Amino acid sequence: MKWDAQGSQCAYIYWPRLRAQKAIRLGAWSLVAAGVAAPVLRKRVKLPKGPVITSAALAPVALQVVLPPSKLRSAATVGLQMWAYLAAYEMPYDDPQELEARVHVDYPVTIDRFLGFGRLPSQRLQKWFARPGKINPHERVLVFCHWVWFAVPHGTVAYVLFRHPEKFPSAAARIYGVFDAGAVFYWVVPTAPPWYAAKLGRVGGEDDLPVRRMMLEYGEEFWGERWGELYDVLGGNPLAAMPSLHFATSLMAARVLAETGPIAGAIGWTYASTLGLALVYLGEHYAVDLIAGAALTEGVRRVAGPLSRPARALTSGLDALRGLATDG
Repeated sequence: MKWDAQGSQCAYIYWPRLRAQKAIRLGAWSLVAAGVAAPVLRKRVKLPKGPVITSAALAPVALQVVLPPSKLRSAATVGLQMWAYLAAYEMPYDDPQELEARVHVDYPVTIDRFLGFGRLPSQRLQKWFARPGKINPHERVLVFCHWVWFAVPHGTVAYVLFRHPEKFPSAAARIYGVFDAGAVFYWVVPTAPPWYAAKLGRVGGEDDLPVRRMMLEYGEEFWGERWGELYDVLGGNPLAAMPSLHFATSLMAARVLAETGPIAGAIGWTYASTLGLALVYLGEHYAVDLIAGAALTEGVRRVAGPLSRPARALTSGLDALRGLATDG
């Protein structure tokens, strides 16, 4: 509170600024809250998909206005970003029958048969190295490699944030840019994985080999009664195979880790290569899904540079807005 020379109260001149500060903070926090709540409430109250995705996407942007720069804000931002991605990833499967009616099944089978010289690479690998009705030790390693993926992209971002914070904005933008771009394909061109095609009888037959889904077989064996709940949580959209975001995000993580040092890079590339083999061997993805994932990674990497300038401009604008919302 301020006073003039005669002792009269002059707080009135500060009221518009205080009201503006409160309005900016309230508006930003409201956007964050809406972005968190909308994906949870969308099925319960039948919210339209467009507003849900929009509100979820605005939440990490709004967070920049209400919190000062810090590692906590960075971690919360990528958390909100993945929350928005998960909503967009799962939405196409809200109506399984509708999605199954328009999902593409045959074209990846045709391409992979060409790549495998008449037989799917998954079929050839399972014929050469698998034993019917058994899960071999090397297949268990590949299954765990697949399961570990859920932590790899985010673990990479966390590693960069705490060990190489100056590289964090670029690393996070590229890795989560791959996630977001992949989600667009899942909406526009929903494509089934090989195990789903085999389930429909599109691959395998009297003189051909079926495609086993070994991850599912071993999951039931390893997790027991808990497997059903785990699969429901992790398999929010089983008809989202093209491109393979498992492979694409792992490739981008390998590139990011390589920028931090040779040892981290070697770990990243070893994991990405092993995961690529696992995805095809286990029947989770076609080889063409991996090729498309690699192309997506390269595309995001190439546009990251040109987009960095407008991204910095947006960050500066949000910082300025945050300044208006605070006293400092």
